Amino acid sequence: MAKRLLDAGFPAQDVKVLGPNARKGNLVARFRGTGTTLKPILIIGHLDVVEARREDWSTDPFKFLEKDGYFYGRGTQDMKVDDAILITDFIRLHRENYRPDRDIILALTADEEGGKFNGVDWLLKNHRDLIDAAFVLNADSGGVTTVKGRFVNVDVEAAEKLYADFQLTVTNPGGHSSLPTPDNAIYHLADALGRLEHSPFPFELNAVTRAYFERRAPLESGQTAADMKAILKTPPDSAAIARLSADARYNSTVRTTCVATRLNAGHANNALPQLAQANVNCRILPGHGIEEVRQQLVRIFADRKVEVRDVDDNSRKSFPVTMPSAEILKPLSRIADEMWKGIPVIPDMETGASDSIYTIAAGMPSYGINGVAIDQDDIRAHGKDERVRVTSW
Repeated sequence: MAKRLLDAGFPAQDVKVLGPNARKGNLVARFRGTGTTLKPILIIGHLDVVEARREDWSTDPFKFLEKDGYFYGRGTQDMKVDDAILITDFIRLHRENYRPDRDIILALTADEEGGKFNGVDWLLKNHRDLIDAAFVLNADSGGVTTVKGRFVNVDVEAAEKLYADFQLTVTNPGGHSSLPTPDNAIYHLADALGRLEHSPFPFELNAVTRAYFERRAPLESGQTAADMKAILKTPPDSAAIARLSADARYNSTVRTTCVATRLNAGHANNALPQLAQANVNCRILPGHGIEEVRQQLVRIFADRKVEVRDVDDNSRKSFPVTMPSAEILKPLSRIADEMWKGIPVIPDMETGASDSIYTIAAGMPSYGINGVAIDQDDIRAHGKDERVRVTSW
C-alpha cells in the first residue's frame, strides 16, 4: 500500500511503514491540507483479520473470490474492504489535486483490536506525533444498513461496549473412567454454562441506544416498529423487550452479553477429567466494569467449584457515552443524502469492539464511519463464508 501511494506521487516523508517487528508493520500516510491551524483528522483501520479454517468454509477463506455478485474471503466485511477503499480514496484525491482544510492522516494497523502488538496502541505509545489528531474516524464500525440491497440508513458509531474474556476452571482429583462419580469437572462446567445460556443480563438503554431505537423505529413496520417504540416507554414493555431480544442485533444492543466460545477438558479417553476449562466472552455495556460482570457470572453459576478469572486486566472500564457533535453529523448527513436521497444518519453503539478504545483513551474523540453497505441479515464478520456485495458502495 505504501508503494501504491508513493507511485501516485505522495512524498516519501508522508508515507511511513513502521512497527515493533517485521511482521507487525503499520502504515501511516499523511494527506497534506492547506496549512491552517486546524488539527488533523485521523482515520484508522486494522489490517489483520480473525482466523478462519478452510474446512469450515465453502471457499478458501484466504483467497479473494468474486462469485454470484459477491466478493468472498476473510476480511471482505471486517475490514480489508475498508482499507482498500481508503487507500483508493487517498490516491484519487491526490490525483484530483484536492486540498482539505487540514491534514488527513491514515493509519492502517496490525493486530485486530487486541493482540500483543496492536498497531494503534503501539503508535500512540511510540509515535504519537505521527497520528495526533482533533478526532478520529474509525472505518471498522458504523456503515450503511441495507435490506436485500435496499438502502435503509447510515450508522455512525458513537459508543462502544467493553470487551472481556473470562476463564472458567473446574478441577477434580479425577480417576479411572470405570468408576464414574457425579462429581465430574465437565458436568460442573456444563451445568454452569447452561445456567449462563438461560440467564440474560438486564435490559438497559443509554443516550446512544435510545436515540438509535427512536430513529430506527420509523424505518421499521408492524410488530418490530411497535416494539421499538414500546421499549422506550417508562417502564419499558417487557413483552416488546423479549420479542426484540430474539434478534441477535437488538439483543446485543440492549444488554451486556456473555457467551461461551471455547472448551477444553480431560487428558485421556479412559480417565475422569482432572481439569475442565471454558472461555466466556463478554461485551459489556458502557457504565459497567469487568469486575462487576465477573461477580455477576459467579452469581449466575452458583457453584463454588467453578472458578471465574478475568483473562486480562479487570480494572479496565468502559468509556462514557457521548453523542456525535455537529462537526461529525452535519457533513455525514449531507453526503448520505447526496448518495442515498432521504436516508437518515443514526447514531449507534458498537456491540463488538474496535481500536477506538485506544484513541478514546488517548483523549481523541472517536467515531465509527464507513460507506460499505451490508444487508442486516447477512452480517458474516468473523463467521463462515464472509462476503460483501459487489455493489455495496
